[in-house]
Amino acid sequence: MKNRRVTVAGAARSGIAAAELLARRGARVTLSDTRADVPEAAPLGPLGVALELGGHRLETFTRADLIVMSPGVPPEQPVIQAARARGVPVIAEIELAYRWLRGRVIAITGTKGKSTTTVLTGRILETAGFKVTVGGNIGVPLSAQVSDSTPDTFHVVETSSFQLEQIDTFHPWIAVMLNFSPDHLDRHPTVDAYAAAKARIFENQDEGDFAVINADDPSVLDLARQVRATKLPFGREKAIDSGTTVKSVEGRSWIVRTSDFGEYGLVPVDAIHLLGPHFVYDVMAATSVGSIVRANPDDMTRAVETFSGLEHAMELVADVGGVRFVNDSKATNVESALRSIESFDRDLVPIVGGRFKGGDLRVLREPLKQRAKAVVAIGEARPLVREALAGAIDVHEAQTLADAIARAYALAKPSGVVLLAPACASFDMFRDYAERGRQFKEEVKKLTL
Repeated sequence: MKNRRVTVAGAARSGIAAAELLARRGARVTLSDTRADVPEAAPLGPLGVALELGGHRLETFTRADLIVMSPGVPPEQPVIQAARARGVPVIAEIELAYRWLRGRVIAITGTKGKSTTTVLTGRILETAGFKVTVGGNIGVPLSAQVSDSTPDTFHVVETSSFQLEQIDTFHPWIAVMLNFSPDHLDRHPTVDAYAAAKARIFENQDEGDFAVINADDPSVLDLARQVRATKLPFGREKAIDSGTTVKSVEGRSWIVRTSDFGEYGLVPVDAIHLLGPHFVYDVMAATSVGSIVRANPDDMTRAVETFSGLEHAMELVADVGGVRFVNDSKATNVESALRSIESFDRDLVPIVGGRFKGGDLRVLREPLKQRAKAVVAIGEARPLVREALAGAIDVHEAQTLADAIARAYALAKPSGVVLLAPACASFDMFRDYAERGRQFKEEVKKLTL
């Protein structure tokens, strides 16, 4: 990379990490962003990184030797298309980082559950004594892990469709696909395009690699149909001869690994302390990875027992006068919200809405009709929520999250559950899902004062 002109598109954390990595490797780097002010990029100045803020200049892209994309930057932007037309290579930040990694990659994707599975997989491997880094689409960008990479490092990487659509040589030793349902249709032109991006996680694998796939999800099985890697299915709805499933062993439910040579227990199901039965699938996927690297089942059980989940993912916030408040701000698509809703039996009041990313909100009708007392709609999607649920359940609207919480609390009394399960992105009202979740928790705490 020495003296090569590289343009990094997008100055979020992945772009900043890529710019720093490139600068330290001798490249002439320009970090370009549409925002006029990016304080987080200030430390790059002493490294010689040029900042181009307030918009993307055509010449910065068409005259580059390489363009590195942050996942938040749409590749259809005119400056990107113009650069491609001139033959400038365009790659994802994870592709850039991968080319310098010395350790093996464990990549995890899916429409929902990626973050939980990624973090839990890291915990399992750390508890088993392996050297591990965790990040990618969450936490530490892959570019920031390069300096710590050694031949015995496992890089556990959450990978989004936005990252995977721009890979070239990215080659996971273990690729995990948790599930698939329509999402990000505000960015991908079709469901098929979204699916194709997800499926690229398997693209460069060969017979010496592993593909951990959800056997209960027909869409995942279809996307993995042409995989060259050794398939390790996991699931609990049908018999699995060789893979990971749930079985009763002496009256106790266990996640077990089965094969032609028999079966052995990985983790007892009652060691899982996460709110919602759908998390069992995430644990099955993580323990499947653990079994491939030959982690001891006792170590895996210890890691699962002490894992209380992630912030903003089915996070129990408080019990206020008999009403429980649950923060699932990470449920940014319809399928994730559905799983959240199905985790409760009755007296539920979900807060739904935000910036709609696509999908069919009508699939929530029957589950809500069976479990919920009412729904409170927020954000740009308020009319969509009302239309989709009309005739199935009462929909109340709120202008702010604080108003929504107050309304939901009144509806959920005396012993119900207020669930933040937006089924939408947060960008109409918040910087990201984390800010939305934090505000939810702050407003709930005010109820306890």
